[in-house]
Amino acid sequence: MSSSKTRYLKRTAKAVLLFGTAFVVVTALLVFSLRWINPPSSMVIQNWERHSGRTAKHSWRPLEKISPNLQIAVIASEDQKFADHFGFDLDALRKALTEKRKRTRGASTITQQTAKNLFLWNGRSYIRKGLEAWFALLMEILWPKERILEVYLNIAEFGEGVYGAEAAARHHFGNSAQRLSRWQAGLLAAVLPSPKRMSAGRPSEYVQGRAYTINRQARQLGGARYLQSLQ
Repeated sequence: MSSSKTRYLKRTAKAVLLFGTAFVVVTALLVFSLRWINPPSSMVIQNWERHSGRTAKHSWRPLEKISPNLQIAVIASEDQKFADHFGFDLDALRKALTEKRKRTRGASTITQQTAKNLFLWNGRSYIRKGLEAWFALLMEILWPKERILEVYLNIAEFGEGVYGAEAAARHHFGNSAQRLSRWQAGLLAAVLPSPKRMSAGRPSEYVQGRAYTINRQARQLGGARYLQSLQ
């Protein structure tokens, strides 16, 4: 191998190492800072506003101002192992891959969904999935579970242009996120897989059936006792 080619490979390796180190440091600092700083928006919200030309309905609320009914309903609907896993539900992922599902939402944890909605773009590329896994891991290391749930509930989509629990409660039911009943919480959790096609305010029989199932599973999880395990 010529000396010029050797120098080129060394420079390339050094550049890759420097870039990788910078990426790790910058992303870790970003996630660490958001443990205390509430993000004013998210990549998903900004993307919707850019493409629609409208302003999204979105209003931040601390976790204690969001009804426990919604907190446990969302966990029952989206990620029943939330308190126990480290960002990834390997059993659900294995099942999804085994069954060769076209959509693997059932394998995506609340942590992964939060990472995707907060930091990343829509899509199914391996690069995006890799970044999602990286940010999810950082969040599990640097944030308590309650913070992950708080951020998720404030940026999740609950309807066309409706993001976060407070905006969803106002839009669909005309009250605050703190005052959501168990049934209203179940309806909001029920539309999370497809909030543009399903409505919590005008629920179909399918959405009502999902809400009933979610509330039953929330009770089986332990309700308020489960939420205490996140502390």
